[in-house]
Amino acid sequence: MALPPYRKYLRSSNDLITTYEATRAGFVSLALEKNRRATPHVVEARALLEAASQAGKPSDLLKIKEIKAGLLTAAGLSDKALVHLSAADKADAVAGLIKNFLEPAGARFVEELVFRFLLIHGDALGGSMRNIGGVLAQRKLTRAILSTLSVAGIKYQWQHAKSRKWVNMTEEDSEIELSLRGISWSRGSQNRTLIYNLTVPLTKNNVDLCLFNLSPKELEASKYGIAKSYVALGELKGGIDPAGADEHWKTARTALERINSAFAKTGHSPYTFFVGAAIEKKMADEIWNQLKDGILSLAANLNEENQIMAISRWLLSL
Repeated sequence: MALPPYRKYLRSSNDLITTYEATRAGFVSLALEKNRRATPHVVEARALLEAASQAGKPSDLLKIKEIKAGLLTAAGLSDKALVHLSAADKADAVAGLIKNFLEPAGARFVEELVFRFLLIHGDALGGSMRNIGGVLAQRKLTRAILSTLSVAGIKYQWQHAKSRKWVNMTEEDSEIELSLRGISWSRGSQNRTLIYNLTVPLTKNNVDLCLFNLSPKELEASKYGIAKSYVALGELKGGIDPAGADEHWKTARTALERINSAFAKTGHSPYTFFVGAAIEKKMADEIWNQLKDGILSLAANLNEENQIMAISRWLLSL
């Protein structure tokens, strides 16, 4: 009797548990990514400092056209807020900044301006970092899938996250995972397309990974609504903090239960899988039991290279 797919790389639930070393490395990766994302804001602050230094007093800042956007940011106005404000509203906000904060700073008003600019940008950066674990997880899994395709000699297309355009594979594919939303390939007469972060019409909820038996054109034409076109659906949780591990699994488990329930009503049962960065002992035992009971088709710890490559090979085999 052939072993189920997960037994080819997992011996027990203990293999799913995140090690201390992996947790430490994960936090370091998050710190490095935070610094990478902060770099543009720091450079902008330096540019603001240089330009604003031309002003002799706070009110002179209004005469420097090239720092207009910087003044609005320092005044606490986000890009979303600016869309809804009139020119008069924006002028009032900057006037309030100058009167209430820059003038009281005296000769150090430029320094105060830059500090406030960075404070507002830091808040925006913090918001963008809330799901950074998920972003890094997607990049890691994507690179594993691309590598598996390359080693197998299978050509692919990838979809740009912002433009939604499909791009053919090239010899140089480094860093495409930074801006990738989907991957598509063919094996013989079978088409496969993997899409990240898709609201599945059948469940009306977001699913982290969906694998279809359609080409990109066929998939677009279907509007993702054909139940039998779903080959596999998976949840990917990249948060590395052990304190939030159980909550991530509960969220993923609920999503997977919703998927199973919705598709059962159609008479079609796609494969389901889970990939997580922070997996504690209790979680690992529960995941293992779901694998044994056939509730989950596959599971992997994101920090274990052999498990991620096993998931990638499995997706290509479906």
